[in-house]
Amino acid sequence: MIKIGLISDTHGFLDPKVEKHFSEVDEIWHAGDIGENEVLGKLQKLKTTKAVFGNIETVEMQRNLPEVHTEEIQGLKIMMIHIAGKPGRYAKGINDLLRKHQPDVLICGHSHILRVERDPKHKLIFINPGAAGQQGFHKKRTIMRFAIDQGKLKNMEVIELGTRGKA
Repeated sequence: MIKIGLISDTHGFLDPKVEKHFSEVDEIWHAGDIGENEVLGKLQKLKTTKAVFGNIETVEMQRNLPEVHTEEIQGLKIMMIHIAGKPGRYAKGINDLLRKHQPDVLICGHSHILRVERDPKHKLIFINPGAAGQQGFHKKRTIMRFAIDQGKLKNMEVIELGTRGKA
């Protein structure tokens, strides 16, 4: 079993509570709009961190991070990208990537809207952890935790970090 801490849209702000909430995970995954190398560095000091660049990253960060991260864990195919849209209304190019990679799980950020749902058309689970940072229109700052056990998603949790504008 591998435990994952999922975060997105920090926009240069890392809530100190994230360290506590991710203390028991094996890896941290950041779905883009990290905002600052310092945020990525703090996450990397906590745990192995996998991240994709978002639409606010510097050119340097874009050079050092992939736009799309794919991997297979215990037979479960994962694809992570910052901008994906949502099931039924995917962003331009996402349907092509889904056909190419055929993931069981699609993880994204960008919308700042927490969403977990099945996509029957592509036979996958869509996950957006919402936004953990202070920038944007969201009211609650959220992160997620889950496990991958024998090729299945388990123990999925949403963690509220507090109201936007308050640490």
